[in-house]
Amino acid sequence: MNLGDTTSSARLFNTPLECGFRLLFVLDAGKAESDLQRLISYDYLIVHSGDVDGGPPSLHPAVPFRGTEFLVRRDLVRAGLDFMFSRELLDKHHSPSGIVYAGTALTKAFVQLLSSRYAAALRARAEWVASSFGAMNDDDLSRFMSRNIGRWGAEFDRLTSLRGLDL
Repeated sequence: MNLGDTTSSARLFNTPLECGFRLLFVLDAGKAESDLQRLISYDYLIVHSGDVDGGPPSLHPAVPFRGTEFLVRRDLVRAGLDFMFSRELLDKHHSPSGIVYAGTALTKAFVQLLSSRYAAALRARAEWVASSFGAMNDDDLSRFMSRNIGRWGAEFDRLTSLRGLDL
């Protein structure tokens, strides 16, 4: 992965760099170590916060079938975390339950340097994710995601079906 490539073919959306960047905010807000599966859920929730009843507006525009993003995020999240770890922006270590990730003093210093509107929006959603889901145990978070993932993005199906009706 060449992150220094500035050609017109350089892609930023849904890359390990973008994902790792988001997760730095999540790890800083969460104050607790998290495993990969929890961070996959958090990454989906921080981007599509508007999917959750009472959540803040989504960070990115709604797209059809976005719930399927959750199912294919594992490699992207892992690569993003590994990239940030290689830059010493987060901690990764083994625990009795497996590999866990945590923010460090450098994580906090890095995210505090960022002051754009996007960074402020990311920070607010990361704090919302941490306060809304941080106290959930892994099983409860997994059940929440499983119960809802199929309906997130499905509103586009309903709209498409309605367009085909002659009223």
